[in-house]
Amino acid sequence: MFYSGSSTAESSIFNAGCFWVIPGLEDIWASKCEICGFRVHNGPSGSGSVQFEAVVLDRSTGEGLVRSKEPLDCESQREHSFTIQAYDCGEGPDGVNSKKSHKATVHVRVNDVNEFSPVFVERRYEASVPEGRLFDRIVRVEALDADCSPQYSQICFYDIITPNVPFAIDNDGNIKNTEPLDSKRERVYTFWVTAFDCGKNRAQADAQVVVTVKPSCKPGWIGWTKRVEYTPGSGSIPLFPSLHLETCEETVWNIQATVELQTGHIGKGCDRDSYSDRSVRRLCGAVRGEVDLLPPPSPAANWTSALPTLPSSDSSLVFSFNGSNHVAVVPDSVVSALTGDHFTLQLWMRRGGANIQPAATQTRGNRKEEETIVCSTVKNDDSFSHYSLSVHGCRLSLFYWPDVSAARPVKFLWKLEQVCDSEWHHLSLSVQFPSVTLYVDGVTFDPALIHDNGAIPNPAARQRMFIGACWGENLLINANRYVGGYHGLLSGVTVRPGSVEPHSVVECLYACREGLDFGDLETLGSGMKVHVNPSQSVLVLEGDDIESFNRAVQQVTYRNSLRFATPGVRPLKLTTSLRCFNEESCLSLKQLEGYLVVLQPDAPQISLSGVGPHLARPAPEFEGSRGVPLFPELRIVCSLSHAVNTAAQGMEGGALMSDAVAHTLDGCEVQPLGEELNPEREELLVDMDVVRERGLEIINTTAYIAITGAESISVYEDVLRSVRYRLAKGSARFERRFRLSCSEMNGRYTSNELTLEVNFLHSLDSLYHPSHLLASQQQFLHPSHHAGELSGHTLPNPHRNSVVPGAATVIIMVCVGFLVVMVILGVFRIRSIHRRGEGARGGAKEGSSQWDDSALTIIINPMESYESRMGISADTEAEGEEDEEGAESPDDTSDDQRIIIKKEGRDGNARRY
Repeated sequence: MFYSGSSTAESSIFNAGCFWVIPGLEDIWASKCEICGFRVHNGPSGSGSVQFEAVVLDRSTGEGLVRSKEPLDCESQREHSFTIQAYDCGEGPDGVNSKKSHKATVHVRVNDVNEFSPVFVERRYEASVPEGRLFDRIVRVEALDADCSPQYSQICFYDIITPNVPFAIDNDGNIKNTEPLDSKRERVYTFWVTAFDCGKNRAQADAQVVVTVKPSCKPGWIGWTKRVEYTPGSGSIPLFPSLHLETCEETVWNIQATVELQTGHIGKGCDRDSYSDRSVRRLCGAVRGEVDLLPPPSPAANWTSALPTLPSSDSSLVFSFNGSNHVAVVPDSVVSALTGDHFTLQLWMRRGGANIQPAATQTRGNRKEEETIVCSTVKNDDSFSHYSLSVHGCRLSLFYWPDVSAARPVKFLWKLEQVCDSEWHHLSLSVQFPSVTLYVDGVTFDPALIHDNGAIPNPAARQRMFIGACWGENLLINANRYVGGYHGLLSGVTVRPGSVEPHSVVECLYACREGLDFGDLETLGSGMKVHVNPSQSVLVLEGDDIESFNRAVQQVTYRNSLRFATPGVRPLKLTTSLRCFNEESCLSLKQLEGYLVVLQPDAPQISLSGVGPHLARPAPEFEGSRGVPLFPELRIVCSLSHAVNTAAQGMEGGALMSDAVAHTLDGCEVQPLGEELNPEREELLVDMDVVRERGLEIINTTAYIAITGAESISVYEDVLRSVRYRLAKGSARFERRFRLSCSEMNGRYTSNELTLEVNFLHSLDSLYHPSHLLASQQQFLHPSHHAGELSGHTLPNPHRNSVVPGAATVIIMVCVGFLVVMVILGVFRIRSIHRRGEGARGGAKEGSSQWDDSALTIIINPMESYESRMGISADTEAEGEEDEEGAESPDDTSDDQRIIIKKEGRDGNARRY
């Protein structure tokens, strides 16, 4: 039975009939019957017996009526199902024995009426769009209808009821602009929309739409400067002082910016102190006693001469290893100094060689042998220990055997990305077995695995050390057989036996003097995070607020604490990642690229002064046991031509003039000009106590004497003032020239060359004896002047190898010729005076006032021409103070710079001409 009704309380007439079919009975019969009633049972929904009832209209015909007890609501329940049974009148007054029919199902569908109007989900819709563009959808409005049927519940169309607006709406509620919008003409558009259902009922309340027109906006970074200049000595400068992020009002909830400064082309990855590794260790306060395993090639350290080297912008010497025949065999004399089982091994390493190729990925099917960096066996009291430092893929391993004859070896493993990224890294390994401490770029790493690897046959009870490989089993038979060759670059490989290096020293050795930094962490907004990697080449900013993020970006700085920064270009990158609530429309910003230019620093002016161009001393002084100091009054001054910002140096007071900045020299050299020193006749001496106390190094050869090491100017002044020149007995010549120069920043800046001419002053006897001609003229010289010392004066001689200097010979010959002329003139004058004396004897009283020429004395200073050339004036005031006898000391002889003719008069007074 099926009934379709409306939403009101209606009824339906039906006929139960008089033919009954009783299920389960074998006989079927037809009889005239009466229907006394109907009974309604619950259907699947369980509500039929409550909402519906059936009544009998005609008992004889079985006609009945089904009706609802209450009004039906389509929106509450659109369909109803229940069952109904008919009962006859039965026997007895109460129909106790009545019969019932089978159950019939009744389906009731409630027809809908358009009783509801559309209702908008929101009363106000807002959107913002940039000007000058046409959009397919700016905003979508939505209305709902509460009717239950599709005919009346669906929204058939929407309509914009505000006239003359440049917008249109489709049947789905999508609003678009019909023409490009101009923010200057209209900044905000406000209009109303309505909705109609398919029964043409209009919405009860219209919806308001507000569209804001934004000026032209291009999302991205605004204020980016591609080129940033840095003046050395400026301390820290902001990289992006006016940079800010424009999101065009896009709502973002996470912003991440990564600033990357690329400094891989500068030495070992950044601008560090331009000193040698040994000097940097001293400046960092490292414990002394380290042994350089890869020193610069020299006669004293020739085991690195066969290794190829690469140029480096810093002061370090970089050695290249090809994984096969590039091996450094450290001499036994060096290895013998590395005793003990406590040591610190430090080195700079870059895998892959000069071509900067990444290390090959190690797979199970393509496994290569370990590459050995250092392989060593050392003596420990009465035993031998062995260790080797190796790399394998991205693993670093230390194989340590505390006793090659008894104990079992142990292997320490570290899994490090730094080992295989083809970048420079600083490794410091301190061994105090069984404790091992590894620092990579100043950061501590714990071993990933420690295990007993069992005994191996290679180490033997003898001292030896290889750099770049390890020895094979039959090394004594085949000297060229190496195993585990290292492929890459090494620099600054040192070993210091003894205690472990402090962590502060290791951090100082690796510390970059340039890098990225953040201005003031206290001003960092809430929700902002800053992270800088150990090398300070990558800085990451993260936050959720645009304004705080823009302020933080403007505080990203570049700092370089080196006074003389390495000039050049540093590439700069800025990568931005945004996350929005609507990921589909979230902004995507491209990577920005620029560069930082470090300008050429002003070269320091290193001035050497306080030493005259000539140093004249008597020859016997040079032949003494201590010799003569060459630079007793040396003065070294370093200055700059601009002010230095001391904020980068951790000092207060703002800008300090460069003359007050403490400079550090790293080397000075004293070199004899012309022929080298003759070790049998001459030598240069240095106060070794001062050198050792300051930790400086010295190389003393016949060609030069070099003092190296980073130290202050005052220390170098003390050391150089102690440099003495000594001669063997009887080896004095007439002159010897030396040249002194100093350098700063490992030879990057050099001083002026100070040239000193040393003159050896000889006595007159020694000057004339070599020449027979001059010896024959000695009768004209006063004996009291022969032993005089010409202290403080020099004899210039352009011919170093001659016995008597040429200039001195000419001077002496001229003086002797002049002496002969004066003697002849004196003789003639004496004779004429004697003649006049004989002719006029009566005038003796008057003649007593005349001077007597009979006792004529002539004094000649052979150095007059040389001293007049040097600009030395005669002391005329001292001439009148000579004693009457005319006997002058040797020192007085050296001060008299003219030819003196002395005559004692009869009155006893001496006269000089």
